Amino acid sequence: MRIPATTACLCPLLICLCFVQRSYGTSQPRSNVRAPRNQTKHLEGEKDVHHRPKRGWIWNQFFVLEEHIGPEIQHVGKLHSNSDKGDGSVRYLLSGEEAGTIFVIDEVTGDIHATKSLDREKKGQYVLHAQAIDRYTNRSLEPESEFIIKVQDVNDNAPKFPDGPFAAAVPEMADVGTSVFQVTATDADDPTYGNSAKIVYSILQGQPYFSVDPKTGVIRTALSNMDREARERYPVVVQAKDMAGSVGGLSGSTTINVTLTDVNDNPPKFPQKNYQLYVPESAQIGKAVGKIKATDEDLGVNAEMRYSITNAEGKAMFSITTDTDQKEGIISLRRPLNYEKRKVHMLHIEGVNTHLDSRFSHLGPFKDTTTLRIIIGDVDEPPVFSMDYYIMDVYENSPVGTEVGTIQSFDLCMYFVDHSEEEQVYFTISVNNGVIKTTRSLDREDVAWHNITVMASEVDNPSHVSHVPVTIQVLDVNDNAPYIARDDEIIVCESSRAGQVIQTVRPSDMDNFANGRFSFALPSDLPVNPNFTLKANEDNTASIVARRRQFSQAEQDLYQLPVVVRDGGEPVLSSTSTLTLRVCVCQRGGSSSSSSSSSNRVRTCQVPAFLSTAGLSTGAFIAILLCIIILLAIVVLFVLLRSKKGKKEPLIISEEDIRENVVTYDDEGGGEEDTEAFDIAALRNPAGAEQRRLRREVRSGEEGWLVACGPQSPSLVLLDTEDMHHVIRQRVVDADKDTSGPPYDSLQTYAYEGCGSPTGSVSSLGLAQVLPPELSYRDLEDWEPEGHMQARLFGTELSETEQTITP
Repeated sequence: MRIPATTACLCPLLICLCFVQRSYGTSQPRSNVRAPRNQTKHLEGEKDVHHRPKRGWIWNQFFVLEEHIGPEIQHVGKLHSNSDKGDGSVRYLLSGEEAGTIFVIDEVTGDIHATKSLDREKKGQYVLHAQAIDRYTNRSLEPESEFIIKVQDVNDNAPKFPDGPFAAAVPEMADVGTSVFQVTATDADDPTYGNSAKIVYSILQGQPYFSVDPKTGVIRTALSNMDREARERYPVVVQAKDMAGSVGGLSGSTTINVTLTDVNDNPPKFPQKNYQLYVPESAQIGKAVGKIKATDEDLGVNAEMRYSITNAEGKAMFSITTDTDQKEGIISLRRPLNYEKRKVHMLHIEGVNTHLDSRFSHLGPFKDTTTLRIIIGDVDEPPVFSMDYYIMDVYENSPVGTEVGTIQSFDLCMYFVDHSEEEQVYFTISVNNGVIKTTRSLDREDVAWHNITVMASEVDNPSHVSHVPVTIQVLDVNDNAPYIARDDEIIVCESSRAGQVIQTVRPSDMDNFANGRFSFALPSDLPVNPNFTLKANEDNTASIVARRRQFSQAEQDLYQLPVVVRDGGEPVLSSTSTLTLRVCVCQRGGSSSSSSSSSNRVRTCQVPAFLSTAGLSTGAFIAILLCIIILLAIVVLFVLLRSKKGKKEPLIISEEDIRENVVTYDDEGGGEEDTEAFDIAALRNPAGAEQRRLRREVRSGEEGWLVACGPQSPSLVLLDTEDMHHVIRQRVVDADKDTSGPPYDSLQTYAYEGCGSPTGSVSSLGLAQVLPPELSYRDLEDWEPEGHMQARLFGTELSETEQTITP
């Protein structure tokens, strides 16, 4: 099978290769030619006859132009098999990258087309697979093979400067050809194909001052003696053009802002050759009396200069210093002025550059001079101090009378300290010479700075008084031991590990930092602490580190850790601080980190669960709470029921409630002589009482049941029998209906059994020898379950036809 490519897609070299391969088909196939070996077998079983292999697929790279904008789809190539006789029996298939979307194949002719415009910069090649099969039998006529379609580049991308615009600097007065900056443009086109990515640089703006190398893009100076003072900034526009700069190439440009940096090529100049200055004789020593300035066109260090007084007479009376910020010379008085002795002073002042460049020494000396005439004025004024204010210092704890400093003035004066604003007097001053001394011992930790006012008055004219502020600093000595201020307890998590930083502590010292670094240690006279240790850091802090794994709040919740802290002063002072460490269960995400960076994070403890010390789990605790709630509900319900029952009517309407006598079950009374005991006979049925009396009279030999409703008891003659019966029946009904609690009281079992009952009495009191009558079983059916219960209690048996009941 062969795959001829169109002449528009195959280069002449590939066509030649295909021709050579067809001409030498019997030669060994090349690596890009797959020739499957065809073998035939003799019909009569003879040996295999090997024929020369047919040439199958001949693969070359296909090419397709990018950015195709024609009206028709672009033809890429054609697949063709030797087995194809042109009758349409061969079916060509295409698979792989973008097969069926960008690349389509005519299954009959094998023509491959690109349906879309391709961009090489996005994807440069596509790998596809071709296959030829029999349309009718789906048998593969050729083995599936792989080929590549490369996207051929066209010049569709202009050069770009991705980081522009740029800024560059070059010293002024630089030589021609001095490198300034290098620009580099990028082109997305294929650098290996044609000149699409071959870039040439040129300058569009910036000539004749600068030039650019067309190949490297290096910008250089093209003129000499470019003066910053004349022009400082130059915009340079550089163009990059592909196609080696030929006509039709694409281009891009960028701007380079070139700044000329300053060099010391200009000497200083005084605007005038003579100056005049008026100074009163009352001018203070050391105080500035005037200023002078020379100009320099240079910048920065190249414009820095030093001023000096060149004549000896001027040096004796005045001094000059240089203000580097303002480039000025400040003239100060060195000695007191006296108008009566000298009224004019002459100064010769010189200004010289401090940073010289030997390359420009030919431009002349880099200095200039001028003359300053100072006129002294006569002034009658109060004493003038040598300084506007004084700053002195003295060490703390110095003995009383220590000299602090001296106040000076230009006139003969008497000195005093103004104590009007001081609560306590710490300093005094000598009246004649102005020496300040201490009057008491000073403590820097109490007051570090003292501000006093010194007054001076002329001896000849005391009305002229001057004031000057004096600030006295108390210098520190090492007289306070360091300590660790720890008001809060240190939290130790139960889950702490050995080597974990528990807390970082920082000592405090009332002395200043001049006393050196702090050192930390555990007391040497105590045994080694098995729980915690100290680790000194390099920043005047120490870390408390756990020495063992796991802590238990139940076993021990508090630990004491003594820490010795020493300073580095002279003499060395130390103190011992005892830290309290509390063990607790830390909250999730709280402070269980072991890194030193997180050691200062605030640790918080979980709130301990109620009854946690008893070892109760959460489920047990909830069960206990539920039980308590249920018990409380039962108590409340019982109280409500009692209050409800208390509203019932009493069984006997009386001024005195007899239920208290009934609940005393063991009370047997005092016999007939006990007149205070309650007569229970009042609650009995009079007929029932008489019936029981008659039963006791009956003896053995008598048969049948005794049913009587005899006369009333003598003690109850005055009672209304029908009302008593009504009351008792009503109370029995109420008690039976009340199902929410136990029986109301023991009065529910009454001796009264009614009158005229067909069943008679079921009581056996006094009737031990009385025989029960014979009853039929049908009579017992009306008794309901109570009759059966009585039968079981008395041990009788009921037969199928009748039952005998013995009371």
